[in-house]
Amino acid sequence: MEILDGKIASQSVKEILKLAIQELTNNNRRAPHLAAILVGNNGASETYVASKIKNCEETGFKSTLLRLDENISENELIESITKMNADDNIDGILIQLPLPKHIDENKILNTVDPSKDVDGFSPVSIGKMVLGLPSFIPATPYGIMLMLEHYKIDTKGKHAVVLGRSNIVGRPISILLNQNNAFGDCTVTACHSRTKNMKDICLQADIIIAAIGKPGFLTADMVKENAVVIDVGITRIADDTKKSGFAIKGDVDFINVAPKCSYISPVPGGVGLMTIAALLKNTFNAYQIRNK
Repeated sequence: MEILDGKIASQSVKEILKLAIQELTNNNRRAPHLAAILVGNNGASETYVASKIKNCEETGFKSTLLRLDENISENELIESITKMNADDNIDGILIQLPLPKHIDENKILNTVDPSKDVDGFSPVSIGKMVLGLPSFIPATPYGIMLMLEHYKIDTKGKHAVVLGRSNIVGRPISILLNQNNAFGDCTVTACHSRTKNMKDICLQADIIIAAIGKPGFLTADMVKENAVVIDVGITRIADDTKKSGFAIKGDVDFINVAPKCSYISPVPGGVGLMTIAALLKNTFNAYQIRNK
């Protein structure tokens, strides 16, 4: 059993980006610029945004964080995004989710200029990805693909089972694993809350992507020997023994599943770190397209 270490894999991606940015700045060109919008003060969102900004600084990206009040109107938020769309010095725009309930999330995400949609959530980005055209791939699925690439996981002809069908992870990773590319060519089964005989389906899987949002959902009796298991789950569970008051749990019962796997990703320390690396890579690609 080998751990799919997100720290090692993401660092590899970031080192390549860091060298590329150093070359840009050495030639008197500006660094790529990622702008993030945070509405309200959700604790998890604060943590995620802080991590993204820290990774920008470490890699040489310029970053901007726009903090907005939780009670901001939808129109005011759209106005802020529109200004960022028009700013030629901003290459990527990140809207930290979730947004307050009074704001239409889809409407806001669709306001982001597709050329700056480094989260890969716009219909333009998703449509291009489905057709196999160059696009910004949603950051978490892209991070999973980068992890498979880093560890040279053989995917061709394998049966991949994806647990979850969200637009952020489940659906896009199902498409990417199915496509004709270096780390695709899988036969993909997408499972969800209405799937019958899920255990039997998982037992047929060479690769399992667990993105269902239920801590410890994937148990050892659902995994065949030598399977590859990638855990996308990240749920905060109350834990008085932790200084923070909570522990982060994945969708996989790691302790009992790991011994059966050829490769498995941990939580934390796995896909979450790859998501940030993928976001940075999307931002760098956006910069290159805008500065051809």
